[in-house]
Order: sequence, then structure tokens, then C-alpha cells
Amino acid sequence: MESVLSKYENQVTIFADYLEEFPDTDELVWILGKQHLLKTEKSKLLSDISARLWFTYRRKFSPIGGTGPSSDAGWGCMLRCGQMMLAQALICRHLGRDWNWEKQKEQPKEYQRILQCFLDRKDCCYSIHQMAQMGVGEGKSIGEWFGPNTVAQVLKKLALFDEWNSLAVYVSMDNTVVIEDIKKMCHTLPLSAETAAESPPESLNASTQSDELIFLDPHTTQNFVDTEENGTVDDQTFHCLQPPQRMNILNLDPSVALGFFCKEEKDFDSWCSLVQKEILKENLRMFELVQKHPSHWPPFVPPAKPEVTTTGAEFIDSTEQLEEFDLEEDFEILSI
Repeated sequence: MESVLSKYENQVTIFADYLEEFPDTDELVWILGKQHLLKTEKSKLLSDISARLWFTYRRKFSPIGGTGPSSDAGWGCMLRCGQMMLAQALICRHLGRDWNWEKQKEQPKEYQRILQCFLDRKDCCYSIHQMAQMGVGEGKSIGEWFGPNTVAQVLKKLALFDEWNSLAVYVSMDNTVVIEDIKKMCHTLPLSAETAAESPPESLNASTQSDELIFLDPHTTQNFVDTEENGTVDDQTFHCLQPPQRMNILNLDPSVALGFFCKEEKDFDSWCSLVQKEILKENLRMFELVQKHPSHWPPFVPPAKPEVTTTGAEFIDSTEQLEEFDLEEDFEILSI
């Protein structure tokens, strides 16, 4: 254990008090596609969790829309979860899944740029300001709680304005992922070519003895953090150094959005093969995966940047110019 801890010596004092909160077992723990052996890699596991960007309620940011709320406490939790999911996709895109964060260690410039995409400012592309205002076009008033589907639709629209990351965001309809539509969309948008991402695991079999979930909780209110004079962000409050929370999977609210990041087409093909092997064999499936666009559905049109009027850097939705989306489904798959 000492040799393992020495590798993360700057985090030992933080983690030592709660290393024993995880059971002493030979089971594998999966964190966003990466496995850890719980019995011998507890500190490595905790380091991996703390490296994820953690977005929570904030207070004292500039009022949304100029006169709206200056805190999202009580209503912004689902927006923060959406930010965390998208931030992880950007980390994988620019830094790779094996990248790790360490406290008070200088990070790559791409990391700082990713973090700045989510600051609570109207000129940041995935800020609480942009998400709340884009939600107006989804029938949500500023300051109103979002469901998972609304968050997915908002991120889909905001990604159209994000030229740096060049993301193609697909939101399934009726819990059905259509391979043909995703490939059509990705071949239409000007996505940059990158080196291959890590291949997905060969098996997703989970233990039935303790199928628990580890999660980051957004229900903590912290003060607004802005960029400093040197252009960087003090990131200490954007990483959870507290004991990670766990819950029984049976207590999970069935209204969820699942996010998958595929860096290249071959990664998506691998994901499809894995889903067909592990998910579609179940009697009660979380979602469906089909090759062709269903004939009884409306034609698939790849999303295009909607016409908007702007005030500064804020987006004000022109709803008549936007696609009409099915907002009835609580459960959606977000594939990035």
C-alpha cells in the first residue's frame, strides 16, 4: 500500500481518512470506462474520481440575462450534471482518458481552456447563463428546474456554436439510437481528425453482489470563481476532494441521460458492437440500437446552427427557427 500511496503523495493527507470507507473486496470498480481493483488500488481509484471536473451550485455570479438570478441553488443541479458530463467528453477529446489531475500542479493549457468553457459567465459557451437562456426555447423559464432530456437538448444546441471542440451531439428519440443518423450527422459537421481514443472494455459485466454507483453530487453551493489576472482559473473548487458518495443502483431515479463519447468513427463502431453484445441481449433494455432510420419517423435532418439574436455574448432563443424536439421522453441517450 505504501508504494501505491507514494505515487500520489500530495493527495495522501486528503484520502487517508476515508480509504477504508470502500469495502475490502476483490471486485473491480469502473470509473468512466476505466477499471480499478478495489482491494489494491483504492488511492488510485480516489485520485481518478477527484480528477473529474465537479460542477456545483454557485452564488454571486452576474445575474442571468442582466436581471435574472445570480445563483442557481435549488434549480441548477441538472444543468451542473450536464456540464460535468460534457466536460468529461472534452477531457477525453483533448487530454485523453488517462490524463490525471493533481492539486497545485500545473496543467496543460487545454485543461484551462476546457474549464473556462463552463465558468459562470455569459461569454462562456457552456455556462449556466447560456444553458438557462437556451432552455427558454425548450419551454423552461430562467430559474426553472431542467429534466435530463432538456439538458441534453440544450447542450446539443450550444455545441453548434462551439467551434473549438467541433462536437456532433446526438440525442436519441424514443430511447432509440440510430446508427445511420449518427454517421450522417458526423460526416456533415466539420469534425477535426484526432488520434484514436481508448477502445471500450470487452465486457461490461457487473457484479450482482454490490452493484453500487459512485457519483459526484452538485448539491453544494460555492462562490463564483472567475479567471485571474494571468488568464488562468483557480481550479481547487472544481474538483471534489471529499469522500465520494455511493448509492445502491436500485435507488437510481429512472429519469436519466446516458452520455457516450466517441472520438473517431471506429470508436463508435466499437461502442455499437459492445452495446449489441452486452446491452441488447437483456430482456429489459435501457435503450435500443438500430442500423436504419425508422420509416415511420420524420426524416432525420442534421442539426444546424439556429438563428439567434444576441445581446453581448448571450443567446436569446428564436424558437420559430429551431427544430421541434420530442420533450415527452424523460429518459434519453446523449451520444457525444
